[in-house]
Order: sequence, then structure tokens, then C-alpha cells
Amino acid sequence: MPAAYDAIIIGAGPNGLAAAIVLAQEGRSVLVLEGAETVGGGARSAALTLPGFIHDVCSAVHPMALASPFFRGLPLSEHGLEWIQPPTPLAHPFADGRAVVLERSVDQTAGALGNDGNAYRRLMMPLVSDWETLCAAVLGPVRIPTRSIVNLARFGLHAFRPAVALAGSTFKQEAARALFGGLAAHSLLPLEKRMSSAFGLVLGVTAHTVGWPIPRGGAQRIADSLTSYLRSLGGEVRTGHTVTSLDGLPPSRVVLCDVTPRQLLRLAGGGLTPRYRRKLERYKYGPAAFKIDWALAGPIPWKALACRKAGTVHLGGTLPEIARSERAVWQGVPAEKPFVLLAQPSLFDSTRAPAGKHTAWAYCHVPNGSTVDMATRIEEQVERFAPGFRDLVLAKSISTPADLERHNPNLVGGDISGGANNIMQLFARPTLRLYRTSQPKLYICSASTPPGGGVHGMCGNLAALAVLQDNILARI
Repeated sequence: MPAAYDAIIIGAGPNGLAAAIVLAQEGRSVLVLEGAETVGGGARSAALTLPGFIHDVCSAVHPMALASPFFRGLPLSEHGLEWIQPPTPLAHPFADGRAVVLERSVDQTAGALGNDGNAYRRLMMPLVSDWETLCAAVLGPVRIPTRSIVNLARFGLHAFRPAVALAGSTFKQEAARALFGGLAAHSLLPLEKRMSSAFGLVLGVTAHTVGWPIPRGGAQRIADSLTSYLRSLGGEVRTGHTVTSLDGLPPSRVVLCDVTPRQLLRLAGGGLTPRYRRKLERYKYGPAAFKIDWALAGPIPWKALACRKAGTVHLGGTLPEIARSERAVWQGVPAEKPFVLLAQPSLFDSTRAPAGKHTAWAYCHVPNGSTVDMATRIEEQVERFAPGFRDLVLAKSISTPADLERHNPNLVGGDISGGANNIMQLFARPTLRLYRTSQPKLYICSASTPPGGGVHGMCGNLAALAVLQDNILARI
């Protein structure tokens, strides 16, 4: 049969939409098929609690979206996307009412770190000054760098170290160590593991270069703007269309899958070589998230006033506490005092809640597939730094790892990163083939490919570029 489309993309998350946009920009006919009733994948919003309260179902704060070389080249503001920058990207409170703050300015951040201020400048300033090169190395294709070798080598040496080691050798005081530990904990790695520092460095640098913004109206606006732009290019998007096998697809020249290895095996297992199937079967998934969304009668009553200006708040106390929490997760035991990542978007975006009311979003890490109820432990951590928080709760929505996977099958066992961030899988995920599979007309473009998790669209962008590089659309 003649091809009805040049390309079919399975999954309308940011990566699937990005892949479709790249091909549509080249004049190719594309169809995106999405099983859910709305586009978005990890970038969706919904009224999870009460009418008038808009919550982000998965991602909420998006530094990597603004950092993304691909997104920066798209006219998304013309398609409804508006970014809001909270006055402070991040606050990290302590039980005694103090807080350390990650500001947009390196000097302002360093100035509040006392004797560790100069060490912070020495660590961050070279990376901030050469941000475009670092961004291209972190989010771009896997390749040997040809410019700014010294700065990239400095980053690599620091990034390869465990976060506890880098924080301990760089900083002398509790505040700076805890700040860096909280940033590194986004890796979902034990902070004693190599490469955990990479996440702390990159997230710290993005705060100083592009900020930690939120989309006005919720994360859904990111996916909606991508969809709107894709349609303006002639691309088609169909929601509520679950694909269970590649055999049932309309004829096309190439298929790109915004799915993880487990779903790829279900979709195309019989058409993959045995060797490639075995590699996909060995792919490792990482820890999960346990998430709560709250509808609140008022703003969270933080003891540390600095927290009231921050879009994101890290709740974990000292570096040893954070490290203990993340270590327990990898040992298969949910932490008694979990490290909690909290966003409070309604402080800066009035569209998220009725007048005078607020929303908050928080999660902690748990073992993959965990069935332990962490709601009380998470709320105890919030109450620890904001006494009276519980009195403000009007309603809540709890998402267990199983709930997250039901909402989005790519979140296997509740893993929000598309796979474990061990050294091998940071660079060669899901296999050394990266976006290509053992079928010449089949590609994978999800967060299970480089550069990995996050709302940046680069996995889809690079997968589509691989299709164009292979010249497969012209050849068939």
C-alpha cells in the first residue's frame, strides 16, 4: 500500500510533539496518535481537587524547557505559551526558621552563603559564563566537544563526582552543602553515586541563566502550544487513540515511538531482532515519585519568609538528611523523613486558583512500584517548615506510583525520568543505538533516549534529526 503519511508518531508528550514538528518543518506529512484524551504526556494540567483549582498532573517547574535549544527556536508564544518567573527560583528552609536561597544572580546567591560565597562563585561562575556551550553539551547530541574544552572538562570532573563528595569538599557550612544536595537529589540517585553532582550543577546553572519558570495556566499550556504550532505546519494529532500494535497503524514510511523500552517491546517485539529485544528487556527503571496536590485556603505559612518568594521549595533539612532519604529509596525502603520537592505556582499565577485560594504540588522519591502511603510523611515535612499548613488544606489529590503509571504508561512503576540515571543509561539509553532500533523504519524518541528526562523536547528533536540524517524518508 502507498504510505498515507511520511511519519507516524506514537505519543503526544513533549518529545513526540517535538519529533513531529521537526519532520513537519521539513514538509513531511505527520500523524501523532495519543492514547489519552488530551495531549501532553508529562506536561498536563487538570482540576484534580476542587472546581477552579488547576493542578499540574506531573511536571510543574520547567527550567529545561527554557534552556532547550529546540524549544527556543519555536514561536510558542504565538501559540499561547507564556512563562512566569517567580522572584526566587528556589528556597531551601531549615527547621530553625532560616533558609538558603538560590537566586537568579550568582553574586546574590553567593552573598548569602557567608564564608562559602567565594567557593560558590568559583564553582558556578565559569559554567554560567559559558552556558551556551554547556547547554549544547548537556542537551545536544552525544558527541566529542570541539570548543570550550577547558570549561567542559572542568564541568565533567565535577559532574562525575558524588554530590556528597563535591559538596563536602567545596563548602564548609551547612547551608551551601544542603542547597547543593537538594539540587543533586533531582537525579533520583543516591548522593553517594557518581554523576549525582551533574544534576546539581546543571540545575544550579539553569537558575542563574534561564530561571526556573512556570507556564501561565499550567503545564498543559506547553503541550497545547506545541500542538497548535504542529497543526499550523499541517501536522495531524489524534487523541483517545491507543496503539496496541504497530500492525494496526495506517501506512507510513517511518514510525517514531514516544514510549519507554517496555512499551516498545509490546508494540513491536515480534519485529525486533532477538538481540535488540534482550537489550530492551535489560533496561533499568529508576525510583518512583509519590505525589500530592493540594487545594489550599491560603498561602503556605513558611517560617522562613524567603520561601514565600520562591516558586520551588526543597524540604529536606541538612545534606546528611537528604542523602539518607535518597539512599533509603535505592535500598528499597521509603524514607521516614523524605526529601520533598514542592512547587507553589498560585503565588505567581492567579489563574491556578480562585481569588484568595492557592494550590501546591509536592512529591518525594520512593522505590519503583512502591505501595507505601507517603502522604502523612510528606505533609509532616511541610508542617515541619510551615506550622499550620494542614489547617489550610481544603482538598487533596494523591498520586501513587501506580496512579502515575495509569495516567501515563511511560511512567513505569512511577519512574518520572524514563529510566534510571546510572552512568551507562545517561549516555547510551536505551541501547547504544540511541534513537534507532533494529527495525530500519522504527525509531524511539522518548525520555528513554538522550538527553533523558525533563520537558525539553530534545529527545524527540534528536530522534527526528536521526530520521532525516538516515535519509530514510527520501530513500523509500
